[in-house]
Amino acid sequence: AEVLFPDLPLYGDTVVGDPAGVRYEQWVDLLCDLVRAEKATDDRPLVLLGASIGGLLAYEVAARTGLADAVVATCLLDPANPSARAAAARFGPMGVYGAPLMRRTERLVGRIRVPIRWVADVANMSSNRELATLCATDPRGGGVRVPLGFLSSYFSFEHTAPEAFRTTPVLLTHPADDRWTPPELSLQFLRRINAPTEFVMLDGCGHFPVEEPGLTQFHDAVDTLLRSVAERHRTKPSPPA
Repeated sequence: AEVLFPDLPLYGDTVVGDPAGVRYEQWVDLLCDLVRAEKATDDRPLVLLGASIGGLLAYEVAARTGLADAVVATCLLDPANPSARAAAARFGPMGVYGAPLMRRTERLVGRIRVPIRWVADVANMSSNRELATLCATDPRGGGVRVPLGFLSSYFSFEHTAPEAFRTTPVLLTHPADDRWTPPELSLQFLRRINAPTEFVMLDGCGHFPVEEPGLTQFHDAVDTLLRSVAERHRTKPSPPA
């Protein structure tokens, strides 16, 4: 197995020439390009794994490319759902009413960059206070400044409707004690997906799932999925010559 963990513009070590111009759809395009490039040179099965908002990002890349063999998500937070927007924002009304306001004023404020902790509830990243603080202050993570236009583009992005998603199996491994994005919000989306789905609750875990027994449950669920994907790939008929 090989693991690829790509930086996305604004986070990690990626150097961005115009950070104020980064938008969510560029994340989608970047990852779609990466998946296509990998599959063009490697015929091994590919599993996309996304944590937090990366869950719906992995789902969307699978939908657009049709090249993934499975999707694993710790969260499927749909920004089209007002309840999901309220949960994601640091203050609920900001998510519900702030997103439409940003869309209408993006030309004026889209390039203004603010600390992500001002608008997102990163204090609830983990039930471990020390870990939550580290995440919130990490200059390559929760300590970054993002343009308001990025937030607007995320909240307004039209993800593939779950009813139209028939691409690949989806495994939701949601933390049971998530104080940021409650499991029910992700389950509402999962239940609408028109492909095989599975749900595993990670007992004792906060939004960043590092606690036991949930961490072992996560490991076991992903391991079972990978073995299933590998077996399907091994027994798949070869294309005609």
